[in-house]
Amino acid sequence: MATQILMPALSPTMEEGTLAKWLVKEGDTVSSGDILAEIETDKATMEFEAVDEGVVGKILVAEGTSGVKVNDPIAVMLEEGEDASAADAADAPSASAPAKESPKAEAAPQAETASAAPAPAAPQGTDGKRIFASPLARRIAADKGVDLTSLSGSGPKGRIVKADVEAAQGGAKAAAPAAQTAATASAPAAQQPSASAIAKMYEGREYEEIELNGMRKTIAARLTEAKQTIPHFYLRRSVKLDALMKFRGELNTQLSGRGVKLSVNDFIIKACALALQAVPTANAVWAGDRVLQMKASDVAVAVAIDGGLFTPVLQDAENKSLSALSAEMKDLAKRARDRKLAPHEYQGGSFAISNLGMMGIENFDAVINPPHGAILAVGAGIKTPVVNGAGEIEVATVMSMTLSVDHRVIDGALGAELLQSICENLENPMLMLA
Repeated sequence: MATQILMPALSPTMEEGTLAKWLVKEGDTVSSGDILAEIETDKATMEFEAVDEGVVGKILVAEGTSGVKVNDPIAVMLEEGEDASAADAADAPSASAPAKESPKAEAAPQAETASAAPAPAAPQGTDGKRIFASPLARRIAADKGVDLTSLSGSGPKGRIVKADVEAAQGGAKAAAPAAQTAATASAPAAQQPSASAIAKMYEGREYEEIELNGMRKTIAARLTEAKQTIPHFYLRRSVKLDALMKFRGELNTQLSGRGVKLSVNDFIIKACALALQAVPTANAVWAGDRVLQMKASDVAVAVAIDGGLFTPVLQDAENKSLSALSAEMKDLAKRARDRKLAPHEYQGGSFAISNLGMMGIENFDAVINPPHGAILAVGAGIKTPVVNGAGEIEVATVMSMTLSVDHRVIDGALGAELLQSICENLENPMLMLA
């Protein structure tokens, strides 16, 4: 019996993905465990395996198609010896499926008529160029009054497909409730200019339009959510690094024969992990209607990659040596840049570090990555004149740090205690080996 192959959920948070590449073609015989395709999620490109044996009867989604929803059919699998016509039957909606009791049921005959009618001619944009859209997308757009020139296509080479029109239609329906709250909202979403309106602002100016990939869409959604829903507050401290720099140099000399070279960031990871143990009530995450206080120090570290960033998590960081943390961080960073991390390697954690010091940034404020309780923004170590304990001016290497804190999880005094513990660890690095 022909069965549909559905878009898999390759991570707990995945809602859609890009079918990056098919590794089989129609008519191929596959066995359980064979790789069918490469699926690009918001974080990585992962292989999708066949569950059962059979013959690939029909490929429903072309490779390169983005925005494919989880559980949408992407192909049809036939049993050995089954006729290829069964693939078309499996792809078609079931005629025997009972109609749902819904106000929309009355519109079904109209929708069928629209699907059967010839597709409207391809529209043209303001520049006179043809707007590429599938026939079904053009029919739905004409029926629902959706302006195709205002849409960005998610299909191959930017082609507008059915899902793009339906998403635009859903957005139009969602605008009404948003408008109702305009009187009480200071910056209502309904007042945000549309993509077409923004494009019109720049008519006559040369620009390149860059389509958002899955990672950039996810980053945009999560950071918008973070700034809108998390009550951030910020704590700032400067730390003297001279003792750490000297200690790091001595350790690297001793470890050079083992091929180990510790970075300042390795010490920062260790300092934060130990501080979370020293101030355990700050080692927590927001879980909607409760706070989860974690036992281990699972520290996430932001890694910049082309087109976005990952936050791989070093689990049980408080129990690992500096050299072990260094090796693990290098491995995670390399695989993050190659987009080879497994979901469990970049999900979780209670605390994050974002270090832009190596890029010359002196200080900045980082956005909390939910559900983390806090994130530490680390700036560059800079030679600065300071007053020592004897009241004399001396030159010291000073590094600025900003702790962004979720006030639902950590109060001001608790956050200050956590940052104080981090500073003490960095200014007394030998204590981190005790």
